[in-house]
Order: sequence, then structure tokens, then C-alpha cells
Amino acid sequence: WEEARSPGGVRWTQLEHRGPCFAPPYEPLPDGVRFFYDGKPMRLSVAAEEVATFYGKMLDHEHAAKEVFRNNFFRDWRKEMTAEERRVIKHLSKCDFTEIHRHFVDRAAARKALSREEKQRLKEEAEKLQQEFGYCILDGHREKIGNFKTEPPGLFRGRGDHPKMGMLKRRVRPEDVTINCGRDSKIPEPPAGHQWKEVRSDRTVTWLAAWTENVQNTLKYVMLNPSSKLKGERDWEKYEVARRLKGVVGEIRSQYQADWKSQEMKARQRAVALYFIDKLALRAGNEKEEGESADTVGCCSLRVEHVQLHPEADGRRYVVEFDFLGKDSIRYYNKVPVEKPVYRNLQLFMENKDRGEELFDRLTTASLNKHLQDLMDGLTAKVFRTYNASITLQEQLRALTRADDGIAAKLLSYNRANRAVAILCNHQRATPKTFEKSMQALRSKIEAKKQQVAEAKAELKAARAGHVPREDGRPESFLDKRQRRLEKLEEQLVRLSTQATDKEESKQVALGTSKLNYLDPRISIAWCKRFAVPVERVYNKTQREKFAWALDTAGEDFEF
Repeated sequence: WEEARSPGGVRWTQLEHRGPCFAPPYEPLPDGVRFFYDGKPMRLSVAAEEVATFYGKMLDHEHAAKEVFRNNFFRDWRKEMTAEERRVIKHLSKCDFTEIHRHFVDRAAARKALSREEKQRLKEEAEKLQQEFGYCILDGHREKIGNFKTEPPGLFRGRGDHPKMGMLKRRVRPEDVTINCGRDSKIPEPPAGHQWKEVRSDRTVTWLAAWTENVQNTLKYVMLNPSSKLKGERDWEKYEVARRLKGVVGEIRSQYQADWKSQEMKARQRAVALYFIDKLALRAGNEKEEGESADTVGCCSLRVEHVQLHPEADGRRYVVEFDFLGKDSIRYYNKVPVEKPVYRNLQLFMENKDRGEELFDRLTTASLNKHLQDLMDGLTAKVFRTYNASITLQEQLRALTRADDGIAAKLLSYNRANRAVAILCNHQRATPKTFEKSMQALRSKIEAKKQQVAEAKAELKAARAGHVPREDGRPESFLDKRQRRLEKLEEQLVRLSTQATDKEESKQVALGTSKLNYLDPRISIAWCKRFAVPVERVYNKTQREKFAWALDTAGEDFEF
């Protein structure tokens, strides 16, 4: 999460909770499940065996085929071994995790095959845990907690080609956790034999517990559920700041365009960086945690090697080619034509610099945000991302939606508008492994439906040819049934075809991130009301809870 401050400096007065629910202890493998090294069975110590199971579970996962993942795993695994185990186990290629993998595959299958009664029992146990740990008392109200469980230990996957993939995510223990609760509240009891790292009462933050995750050295929090009043206020404030930007963005753009010709190099660099943050929705950068080794950058931390200039490319003049790793090691690649002064300034910034030197060497994220604060209260580089995402959605919905379309076609328009935002924000994903299989199943359904439509048309034509009109003038129920059946089948075919188009267009774009974090939900809700689209077709139950504040306030005439 970003800095977990209360909206507008709002302070709570009472906060009481049970603390986080920790992952269960490791259960050793049954005697019949063996690990082999160099073809021979080998008994591992409990610590080494647990880490071996993390790899065994992922044996058929695409990550296990990546050299970086395997190397990181093996290095961290050896740290958990005894001296004797390290003396024997020296090469991952000689390790055989097959029986471990099969054990977990069989266990997953057995869980799926549980009886209805057993599944109900597990559901009741989960609900009991939810009731115990999943709620807090905040200012006299019982509020739901978002993520009350600590993440279990395992192997870090990361997104994209993360250089730390395969590293061991250690078990979170009470000694790692800082508890935040009311000064006069009952302090939650840590598990027997343990103690909290720290107990504090900070009324200016919205988290209940916090700890540092060992792989990326980032803070993790137990937070209130998105549907809570405090989180709703914070969401509302975020989008209101972005809406306020709409009123001054023209003036800000005029100023940074004028600064392209400034006598001061610092002002020029700031103006060009702000242009990219505004035009391309780039993140500001300089946000890496201490100790993070992934070579990820944002706009302010771009290096000369990340940018190539082309006087002309693809029939366009003054083209800038970006190629760098952004947040979560997701590659950002884009070729965009820019204003001539921007192009000339980039040439100036790159002059006499090595590839590894900073492009904006007179600029930091902190100095950029300080400048933005002077332009508008509460304005940061991130607000531009929220503003441009929301404006893009609103404009795309206006351009794409037709009032006389069916629900399926309107939803396709909505997803296309959302896709435009996801592309702007570089929210990529790998094509799902099951994509081709599910697409083939959908194509088969479409072909079967086409056949049904053809047959229904033939039946209707034959019925009309052999039909004798009734003299009493009453509705022709036989023909009506045939007609209604054909219309229903054609409607189903349109829905399936639209679904296939939507699925194909979204296969490498992650729509959820922008939808939940960058798009003012009131735009979507107003669109639903204006075009008679059920809100539940756009937001699922959890998302509707998160945006309850918007559902209550957004009319169909809402404008971002």
C-alpha cells in the first residue's frame, strides 16, 4: 500500500482488534513421500524439507523453468540446510522433487473431492476464523478488516521477470509485527510463547498491524476492509483531488510548456518530466525501498539508456522510444511523437552523458512533488495518473457507447474504454495459460449456436410456408413461438460473439488495477444508470462494497 494515512488528517479515537491471524505451522511430509538426491532417497531436516516443499509444489509452474527462479531458490534453500545437508546437496539438477510434487497434487485433488458435509465443515471453520480475527471496533462501530491473515511462507514469484523470483519468503512471526490499537483498548494477545515487536497507538494511520516483508524489504499491513467508512472517505478524497486538478490542469500545462524554454536547467528538466507524467501517465519513480535490487525506474529516475530519439519514425516526426522496467519489473515499451521543444530538450539532457547516467540529473520525485504542491494543494505526480485515467474512461465511454445497443454490446464498450486506460497505465499481464483452451471452448459454443440459429430460421421459414391464416384474427401462437425462439437464439449468439471479442482483446491487459485504483467509480456508476446497465455487471459484490460511498452519491448526470 501507499502511505497509510487517514483521509484529510482524520483521527480515530477508539481501535480494538485481535491482531493478525498467523499461518499454521509446517506439517512434515508423510514417511512415504521422499526427496531424492542423485538418485538416492535422502531424509531432510524439518527446515530444509519445508522449503523443499515450496519448490515441489511449483514443479509444473512456468517459474520453475526460469534460471533466475531456480538459482535464487537453491541459494536460499541451502541457507536453511544443516551443515551435513549442504555438504551433500550441491547441485539443483541432481535434486528430485517428483514425489513431493505428486503428494501435493493428490492432496489438492482430494480436497476437491471432499463430500458436501466436509466442505461445509471447512466453510464453518473459515467463518469462525473470520468472526474472530476479521472484525475490529473502530469508534464504537464493528468494522470489517480487509486482510487479517499474514501471508504464508513460500517462494517469491513477483511480476514480470523480477530478479528476486524464487527467493524464500520467510514465515511472519509475532516478533516481526507492530500492533496499532487504541491507547485505552485491550491489547491483542500474541500467540502463546511469543510477543509483539512493538505496540503503538498512532491515531493518524489506518493500519491495524504492520511488518516488513523480507524479500523486497517492503512494509505489509493489516488494513480495514475497502468497504469501511474510513477507507471510503479516503477513496472519495483521492478522486476529489483529481477532480480539482481538472480545474487547473490547463494552467499547469501552459506553465510547463513555457518552462521548456527556461534559462534554468532544473526547470526545463522538471517541465519535460511533468509532460511525460501528464501525457503518458508515467509513475514518478524514485520509489524503491532500501535494499531492493530490481533495476526498476520511473520518470524521474530514467537513465540515458532507457530513451532513444528518432528525428523520424513510422511516418511521424520527433519520436521518443522508451524501454525500461517499471513497477513490479513490468517492461514499459513505447514509441511516441512529442512536441519539438521536448525533443530538443531531451537531446540537450543526453548530451555528453554515458548510457548509465540519469536523464533528469537535476530532478527528484520529492522536488517535483514540492513544485506541484505549490501549484495546487494536495497535488502530487500520482494525482495526474488518477486524473488522466478517469478522464480517459469518461471520454472513451462517451465515444463508444450507443444507447440502442444491447447490454452485451454496452459492456464490450465499457471494457474497451477500461482497456484504453489500462494501456495508458501500462497494466500488462501474461496471456493466461488456460486462454487457448477456454477460447476454443467458446468458439465451439459459438459454432453450435450458429447451427441452432440456422435450424430455427429453417423451421420458421417452413412454418410460414405451410401456415393457414386464422379467420378470428387472434395472434398466431405457433408462428410466434418459432419467431421468439429464433430471436432468443440470435441474442445468445450475439452475447457469445461479444464475449469472445472481449476475451481476445483483454488477454494481455490487466483491467482490474485501473478499475479499482485509478478510475473514479462514480463515472462507471453514472454510465450504468444512464444506459440502464446493471451495476453488478461492472462491479462484483466485493467491489460494490468498496465503492458503497459512490453508489450512494453518483447520479446519472455525474461528470468527473
